[in-house]
Amino acid sequence: MERIERVIIRDYTPIPPFAEPARELRILNKPLWLLQRDLLKSYCKGSSEIDSIDELEERVPLADRELLVYRDNLFFNAALIDAFISEARRAARPVQIGFALTDQSIARHATQLSAGIVRREDSAYIRDGEELRGDLFVAELYYFPAGRRDEPTPLVIDTQSHEMGYYHIPSYMASKGDLTYQIPLRAFLSVENWVHVFMANVLMGVFSQAAVQDVKMGQARLKDILRWRPEDWRTFLGKVAFSAAAIWQRLNPFEDPWRNHFLASRALVKVGKRASIDPTAIIHGPTVIGDDVYIGPGVVIANSIIGNNVNVMQGSQIMLSVVSDRCFLPFNAGLFMTTLMENSMVAQNSTLQLCVVGRNTFIGANNCFTDFNLQNEPIKVMHHGRPVEVNMPVLGSAVGHNVKLGSGFVVYPGRMIESNAVIIFDDEKSLIRKTVAGHDLEDLDDASGEPRRIVYHWPTVYDDPAERRITPPEDPPAPANGARPATTTGVEGPGEDAISLNYDRPAVGASASARRIDR
Repeated sequence: MERIERVIIRDYTPIPPFAEPARELRILNKPLWLLQRDLLKSYCKGSSEIDSIDELEERVPLADRELLVYRDNLFFNAALIDAFISEARRAARPVQIGFALTDQSIARHATQLSAGIVRREDSAYIRDGEELRGDLFVAELYYFPAGRRDEPTPLVIDTQSHEMGYYHIPSYMASKGDLTYQIPLRAFLSVENWVHVFMANVLMGVFSQAAVQDVKMGQARLKDILRWRPEDWRTFLGKVAFSAAAIWQRLNPFEDPWRNHFLASRALVKVGKRASIDPTAIIHGPTVIGDDVYIGPGVVIANSIIGNNVNVMQGSQIMLSVVSDRCFLPFNAGLFMTTLMENSMVAQNSTLQLCVVGRNTFIGANNCFTDFNLQNEPIKVMHHGRPVEVNMPVLGSAVGHNVKLGSGFVVYPGRMIESNAVIIFDDEKSLIRKTVAGHDLEDLDDASGEPRRIVYHWPTVYDDPAERRITPPEDPPAPANGARPATTTGVEGPGEDAISLNYDRPAVGASASARRIDR
């Protein structure tokens, strides 16, 4: 069949916190422009660029070749583009992609923070070959037959949205107790905010791949065999072949030990060349692992994409995430529904949930990116310079390119750390800056035999055995304010008032200023 010519509408808008247009950002471990090109290579040959659809007549001469015109910040998958081109050719007229208002994937997720997917009222459109009229969503993806430049008619494509959840949660986190998303089999999104990068990689990326498998397993059930169609028989044969191969891999003594589960079969877990995977790792699909990857002992990976030259050290966990080329996860790092762009690192004991991290970025140890507002307030993100609510009960944060984040931070939901920032932990009450003085090793408590220790309520000395008064005066003077006097230990019995009064003050006989550790 004649190849289609591509015409790309450039979108130069930088996406915070990355300070780059969407086309340069990593989606499913590829720059968006490359992902688009690879998805269209079976249809298209050659390309040209324009700044708006209004330039089409001027910049692209009318010729005997089909045109596919799209804005370069659009994310779509193969199932979506196959359906659009097939339906467009069947319509045999200029068309623009459209979506029904009832399409949950578009209405609930894709239209958030988006100016590229707009509602058009009382418009003529085509759906399943029928001419209809009404309200719908449209976006900048066009098809023009050879020699035609008429006004395009909206062509409605069904994203085949499925509601999917991954765990049951307490009711105070979601109204029905389940955290669910509308996952499309045919994904479409206009990337205009970092939240869209999260959606493209996770909700409409790795989660969508899981939805495809879920739908297949739900088809061709034996209880419905009398109503099977030809495609059901083909699906059934595929399911039988998958089950037989998975059983053989479990029984085969020469098979990789970690392929000990149906979800770890070769049909669902693709492994590249020269990968080293410890036998104690647990890997469930659908997962793709690239070349020259190391996966250490006790690692858990589920429904994710792992790029080339990635190191995942012992005890780390990666679920519903995308880890791009040359990334490094030392021991016990955790990623959940998170995207790492290339050459980034998440150090030990750091946890990222529903986050996006740019390239060449270092996340230090013991950081926590939270994803839930404890006050049950809507999560907001910055969009075009102002905070805007997102219709999501949980959401993490975004970190730009070339960032270095030190250890010990807690990052609230919906925040951004912009590119080329270095953040060093500097909390006077939590940071130990200099050598901390101790006490004599030979000084033991007569009753317990335990060493006496100097106690800090940091950075203040609370109790110093070297200066503690052993025998209190017989009649201590009453305090002027009427409070009960403190004992020599600094805490006067079990009363809450006494504990709270003495918590931040130095030991008896030592002033706060004298015991304060210099910065």
